[in-house]
Amino acid sequence: MSLEMYIEKDNIKKFLRVKKQRKYKKLIIMLSVLGGSIAALVAVLVLMYFSSMPKVDYTLKNRFSHFYNADNSELYCPAFARSLAVVDADSSSAEDFPPGAGIICKVGGERSLFSKNAFKKMQPASLTKVMTALVALKYGNLSDEVVVGEEVYVNEQGSSMAGLNPGDKLTLEQLLYGMLLPSGNDAAKAIAVHIGGTQEHFVEMMNDEAKKLLAVDTHFTNPHGLSDEEHYTTAYDLYLIFNEAIKFPAFRQIAGSREYVAQYTDKIGKPVTTAWSNTNLYLKNTAGLEADMAQAVKLNKGISVFAGKTGTTAAAGKCLIVGSSYTDGSEYIAVVLKADINTADSLYKNMSRLLNKIAD
Repeated sequence: MSLEMYIEKDNIKKFLRVKKQRKYKKLIIMLSVLGGSIAALVAVLVLMYFSSMPKVDYTLKNRFSHFYNADNSELYCPAFARSLAVVDADSSSAEDFPPGAGIICKVGGERSLFSKNAFKKMQPASLTKVMTALVALKYGNLSDEVVVGEEVYVNEQGSSMAGLNPGDKLTLEQLLYGMLLPSGNDAAKAIAVHIGGTQEHFVEMMNDEAKKLLAVDTHFTNPHGLSDEEHYTTAYDLYLIFNEAIKFPAFRQIAGSREYVAQYTDKIGKPVTTAWSNTNLYLKNTAGLEADMAQAVKLNKGISVFAGKTGTTAAAGKCLIVGSSYTDGSEYIAVVLKADINTADSLYKNMSRLLNKIAD
């Protein structure tokens, strides 16, 4: 092959290669233009779709309209804490309040009227029985027939008792009276075994209920409140527990009674009649009280106590929680923990200071 023919053949190959490359470039350009056109068309269609939708105000009610009534006036699903009082730091007068802790809050929300050490973990003594009653009312029936077992024996000296014996047959309602009025530890243990099967399981139920109420600084080890370092709560947590308990009419009725006469049978079927009086002096006749104590429980006009629970141990001091009402129909919950155990009127004098703030 001559040199001229070789060069000509090589030029033809280069020409064909260049022509092929130009063809691919044109194809790529055409595909790019087509893809861009499709993307632009899609964007226009999407814009037209959303432009045609009705405009809605970006408000809470519109965002969560399914939580409201048909007329948008009230929430189906209000926030958990909407009806709970808010407790901030200690009140300015807290230093002049001798007990270890105390609060008073309005039922239905708003801020506390007074607080001192509201979140300090302390032993509650028999105020524990408010939670015992709450769990019993939630999971039992007042008409339940209960046969008391060996659990009613309590070894701690000075323990408050309802006078129950193994084999006694009562209703759950009667046991609640025996626990909340004379503060019977035997009645509390009988309730625990009836509702929980064992005291240990019932205590688990108590702690589970505390968690549900967001009483996060509370831990129970027994249903009665006898001393135990691992058995504690706070003034604010007790407010949460009592606030839930008074939603049960039976709790209000029982914890607000001055006295109750129980009629039941013993282990051989013999009738037993026992009278129980409330340990809460606000619910007693002040005519029988000494002058200092009668003055201590005196409340300002229009304020009255409708329910409550007392508690006393050497470790917890004197404790009291009460529900009170005012003439305008409002209700309040007040808690006093670790009042001076050696001063007779200390507990009620300081509780009355809290309650009288309602009328201030």
